[in-house]
Amino acid sequence: MTTPQSSTPSKAPAAHRSSATDGLGRRTFLTTLGALATTTALGVPAYASEAARDAATADEYVDVQLLSITDFHGYLQGPTGSDAVIRGNGGKTYTVGGIAAMGTHLERLRDGRRNSLFFAPGDLFSGWEFDAAAFSDEPTIEALNRLGLDFATAGNHEFDKSPAHLVEHMERGRAHPVVGQDTGFRDSTGRRFKGADFPYYSANVVRTRGGRTVLPPYHVEWARGPGGRRIPIGFIHLTVHGAELLPNSFHPGLRTLDLLGTAERCAKELKRRGVHAIVLSTHEGAVAGADFNSGSNPSGPAYDLALKLTPDIDAIVAGHWHTRFNMMLPDPNGVPRPFVEAGFHGQVINEINLKLDPRTGRVVRGLTVSTSHPNTRDVTPHRDLKAIADYWAGQATARERSTIGRQSGPFTRARNAAGQSTMGDLAADWALWAARRPVPAHDDSNVHRYAPAHLALVPLAPTVGQSLVRGDLVPAAGSQGAVSFGQAWRAIGYGNPTVCATVTGQQIHDALEQQWSTGADGGLRFAPLAVSANVRYSFDAAGAVGDRVAPSDVRIDGVALRLDRDYRLATASYTFLGMDGYPALSRYREPYRHQRDFESFIAYVRARQVLTPSAPDRVTVRNAVLRSAGTGQITDPPTPLREDGSALPPAVAAIVTAGGPHARRHGDFRPPC
Repeated sequence: MTTPQSSTPSKAPAAHRSSATDGLGRRTFLTTLGALATTTALGVPAYASEAARDAATADEYVDVQLLSITDFHGYLQGPTGSDAVIRGNGGKTYTVGGIAAMGTHLERLRDGRRNSLFFAPGDLFSGWEFDAAAFSDEPTIEALNRLGLDFATAGNHEFDKSPAHLVEHMERGRAHPVVGQDTGFRDSTGRRFKGADFPYYSANVVRTRGGRTVLPPYHVEWARGPGGRRIPIGFIHLTVHGAELLPNSFHPGLRTLDLLGTAERCAKELKRRGVHAIVLSTHEGAVAGADFNSGSNPSGPAYDLALKLTPDIDAIVAGHWHTRFNMMLPDPNGVPRPFVEAGFHGQVINEINLKLDPRTGRVVRGLTVSTSHPNTRDVTPHRDLKAIADYWAGQATARERSTIGRQSGPFTRARNAAGQSTMGDLAADWALWAARRPVPAHDDSNVHRYAPAHLALVPLAPTVGQSLVRGDLVPAAGSQGAVSFGQAWRAIGYGNPTVCATVTGQQIHDALEQQWSTGADGGLRFAPLAVSANVRYSFDAAGAVGDRVAPSDVRIDGVALRLDRDYRLATASYTFLGMDGYPALSRYREPYRHQRDFESFIAYVRARQVLTPSAPDRVTVRNAVLRSAGTGQITDPPTPLREDGSALPPAVAAIVTAGGPHARRHGDFRPPC
């Protein structure tokens, strides 16, 4: 492992970019229309060997520049709070982020480079940034097109809607279902969304039935060498293993293959095709120190993978963990190769410089240099990219304020003695509505047949994880009960699909019993579930934990719960996956994925037109007056905070506080996915 030791001086950007015929990738982006700032920050290089310090003078070899970002998540304006400040060599801090600054930095980095590629190992779109997410993430694609992204690996979040959404809409621009409302918005130039100018790849995401890959597994780029010779460079693409069982990208119709075996198989195929320079782009991560130049004490699945991968792979570019590191890691033969991850939300641009032998097409590994550059904001913003960010910020403000329905009264999370609330009842009614609508024909998420839900359960204050019910719906003064897009968007959900699955009556009963538990202090804890309007049940406040709900006291559509009968239950994927503490429901069968929560709730408000609070009488308490009675202490799950004290985005908070298999940590670090 090589430790970074020296920095590279800043360079002034050039006045123009070269054309598409001059080397790798598209060259249609970023033409400078004026003088750019000359103050830019560079990271500290990692060298494969001492000889790499003089690699720039090795003119007998072909130079190839690999630039990458990862986990952008649509942050056009850049991250906020402590996420916008990163630490570098010697503890120096940098304020980073935003596409306008990134455009300027990329232009400088690519200037004069004959063979330059800009790519990303996943999670470029979908997540939690309202400016992009409220427009089906089309703003992100417009920005990446303008930045000149050459290709991308699919991360788990690229599958947050459906495989068809990624391929048909995000790549090819086909709008569905309602143009201008759901997709197909007008971009900063006034044109309808046209899709990405770059392709997506993944070698290990396959269909549950048939095993076909959803995307191409790998591809070849060509470097221009002396005398016009073209030298192939292969790129293998991997999506995090288990993406189909992450809550946002939960997909019954997909599965992911083993990372190591898939990468080794692809490398062999590329070698058979005469490709001797190979790069792995993987949406799986690791942690290796706190500063963006670091490579200290690495750990995590991508690190374990990197140690085992065939020496035929010359560089490993990671993602998914929202971490920053830049290091040289020995392959199984002991030869160093770059192992990097470029932060998240546009914090860092990593640059790997490879030297190719023009005779053999192989990477001269000892001359490899890798540098991570902070995407600092202390530069003149790129004019076109700033215009894109400003346009979508304005569009988001207008969309946030737009009226989508009305309400006849307030919906709040204030609970009665049985743990119920008007907001909880609304959430359960929406979930049942959502799970009684088959997905449209263009959605290829599912492998099981559609069968409508019988009931819905929604956790309100789980003992682990987060609640799907995020806010209240209270009419603003003078609004005549108008419900705005922004109010509805922030009231329900964090990007999970509603899922309808088969469970037994026994499982429903057991989940209701799991609302009560004994806390670490010996006290009674209560984690209430909201039930849909067609459900009524009572519980014994004097009963023991695990013996408070009689099956005969649970009625669905007026009929008593039968423990031996199957029911179709609607709830969040998060709940079925055991992340919020109701393990009885994790033994679900025949899951059917519906629309994502915040988008589905928007559709529900539009469809209902007027929301009317219901009396919170769906749950009743028996024996409440007995001396031994108690409903239990309800504790709302705390929202985890950033270093600066601001709240984490809801989707991140849901992952880092989740129970079940997602509770695993690596030391003190927990991947935010």
